[in-house]
Amino acid sequence: MKELMVGVLQLPTLGMNATRLEFYLRKAKERGCRLLLFGEYVLNHFFKELATLPKSMVKEQTNSHLQTLKRLSKEFDMVLVAPIVEVKGGKYYKKIAKISPKSVSYYTQQILINYPHWNEEAFFANEIAPLKEPMIFNLDGFKIAVMSGFELHFDKMWASMQKKRVDLVLLPTVSTFGSKYRWRDLITMRAFVNNCYILRANRVGDFIEEDTRWHFYGDSMLVNPDGGIDMRLEDRESMLIEPIFKHKLRESRRGWAFGAHLKKRGEL
Repeated sequence: MKELMVGVLQLPTLGMNATRLEFYLRKAKERGCRLLLFGEYVLNHFFKELATLPKSMVKEQTNSHLQTLKRLSKEFDMVLVAPIVEVKGGKYYKKIAKISPKSVSYYTQQILINYPHWNEEAFFANEIAPLKEPMIFNLDGFKIAVMSGFELHFDKMWASMQKKRVDLVLLPTVSTFGSKYRWRDLITMRAFVNNCYILRANRVGDFIEEDTRWHFYGDSMLVNPDGGIDMRLEDRESMLIEPIFKHKLRESRRGWAFGAHLKKRGEL
């Protein structure tokens, strides 16, 4: 039975000390974890806080965490996927780093929130351009994609999921306010109609802006190809380690046959 053990680290923004990371990764390794996902704004502060910090400090924070994750990836033979803030040419870029024992690659977020109260698009210098497919890679026979939480909303981002037969989508998020159940509905729907697993990592902790409390509520979860929640975390710092299975992917795809309908119409 082909399986892959995957996990989420549900954390607030980390300090520069690597002790907590080493503790969690050691525990994850003991449970056979091969891939560990972090939420958004865990390695760096929330973007509204970044505006008050020197760019040199943000750059140092990112580089320090990346070096730590590179070392831990090699030590524990584990793939680590974590959103980062890159400082380049005096500008901020929002990216997701995939760190394996032998290499590091990056996915640049393509669609950023631009609401009046939460305008990442204006803060970051990410290019506004025609959409490309998300980062896709293979691990132990499973095909895995990476996209940012906000990008989950857009059908265009999912066009390649069935064509490439993606088994697992990694979804780092920074969800807050009263959105918990809306996010659950959206994630389970996407997993079901695409017959794939979705591993969601949402950060925890608070950000206070004047009289407004931004509470990041966790609710990280693993959703299966039938749209069911296999496991989820609550609203505190914790870790989720769960297996995903090839046979469940096959059964779901054969049983619902969404891909077969598209294939015989020349869409796949």
